[in-house]
Amino acid sequence: MLRPLRASVLVCLLAVVLFIPLQLWAVDEGIDYSTLKVAQPTETGDQVEVLEVFWYSCPHCWHLEPMMQSWVATLPAGAAFRRLPGAEGRLEPHARAHYAAELMGKLNVLHPALFKAIHEDKRALWTEDALVEFAGQIGLDEREFREAFNSFAVDAKVRKAQDMSRRYGIDGVPAVIVNGKYRTSPSQAGDQDRFIEVMNTLVARELAAKGAAAGQ
Repeated sequence: MLRPLRASVLVCLLAVVLFIPLQLWAVDEGIDYSTLKVAQPTETGDQVEVLEVFWYSCPHCWHLEPMMQSWVATLPAGAAFRRLPGAEGRLEPHARAHYAAELMGKLNVLHPALFKAIHEDKRALWTEDALVEFAGQIGLDEREFREAFNSFAVDAKVRKAQDMSRRYGIDGVPAVIVNGKYRTSPSQAGDQDRFIEVMNTLVARELAAKGAAAGQ
């Protein structure tokens, strides 16, 4: 007969073994998320990539932003977050502004300010000149910003953003791509709470898969 302490340890271990798979499969493919037909490359090395696809002009993206900021702060070790701005057609100047600020090391300044200017202040920031002027107003060097805005590096990033949005099958935003394999969104998951649960589950699943592969 097992001693009480040893028996309790075995029960706890069994509970963990049973619990983990249930957590990793607690969401439904085709309902809460979609699996991409072809897995896409990521840019976060050996970390599980969480990529938010968004538009600065999208009110849903703006309303989701506080939740995403809070959620990103809770990402476990081994996961990394990036953003991909919409860059097609009329959205291209906003993508250029995003990547220009990133090139300058000022994305943390421009990103929240541009969202606020568009959605709270109702500013029409659709042209290069308007965005350069806006960059100056939030403390960025206008000349440096304009040069970055029109640089080869930003051209390449914009073209890649356009290509990747097509590869991800983006037909609405906000959307999140987990590790180049899975696409989900608040509208697909049903609401923001379920969206967080889906993202957590997919990230945990990918981390577990990486851990299993590393242990082989």
